[in-house]
Amino acid sequence: MTTTTLHKATAVVVADERPRKRRRGLAPGKRLPAARLAGPLLVLALWAAASAAEALDPAAIPAPWTVVETGAQLWTDGTLITDILTSLQRAASGFAIGLTAGVVLALAAGLTRTGEALIDGTVNLNRAIPTLGLIPLFILWLGIGETFKIAIIAIVVYIPIYLNTHAALSGIDNRFVELAEVQGLSKLRFIREIVIPGALPGFFVGLRLGVTGSWLGLVVLEQINATSGLGYLMFQATNYGQSDVILVGLVVYGIFGLASDSTVRLIERRVLSWRRTLSS
Repeated sequence: MTTTTLHKATAVVVADERPRKRRRGLAPGKRLPAARLAGPLLVLALWAAASAAEALDPAAIPAPWTVVETGAQLWTDGTLITDILTSLQRAASGFAIGLTAGVVLALAAGLTRTGEALIDGTVNLNRAIPTLGLIPLFILWLGIGETFKIAIIAIVVYIPIYLNTHAALSGIDNRFVELAEVQGLSKLRFIREIVIPGALPGFFVGLRLGVTGSWLGLVVLEQINATSGLGYLMFQATNYGQSDVILVGLVVYGIFGLASDSTVRLIERRVLSWRRTLSS
């Protein structure tokens, strides 16, 4: 009896020690270093290969090395650096105004019923109107100088920031509000400990969309009565059929767009390091 029991126990132990097939995880896996550069580098490699094989018309799509040479020439004579600084100043001014307006309006509409009644419908009406369609009206109001360009960029930026931040505020679980009331939190502590952490994920989504929108709006606005800027450089190159200069401008826009989006994503990961998500 004792011997039989011992043999059974030994068999169970041996069975447990057999290598088990590891179940495949459902998560995407570990984050690869510089993974977001893989796509742009692949496009660049295909572009270079097609140019080397003479599969592309050089007059329409110059080779990457031609674009690099043109960019270096524009940088050397000071044209490119001046236009870059002008574009950065416009984008930064409009973005700062739009960011401030989006956050303030979202807080006012998300924390008070009166603010929601007065603000939310107005912002959604503004969203329904194509922002670039407001350009003629803003030119009549503000003139054709720098002011209307910055104002249009600010509108392009504030709308996604407001919408995503307001949605995050509205989505805060009411149980947290009840818990704050039970704990006797003041209004200031409630905003600091419940509202802000709950709204940050949506805010960063809106921030990324706002950063991208500022560059998209800038491309169009700098072709309207401008004397400098990347958009102006590209518009002038269109008149003279300089496709290499146009591609230089597009590459610079792309670099700035990717760099600003990556910066926001990095800040988001640091600020929301407590949150465990699929992208963590």
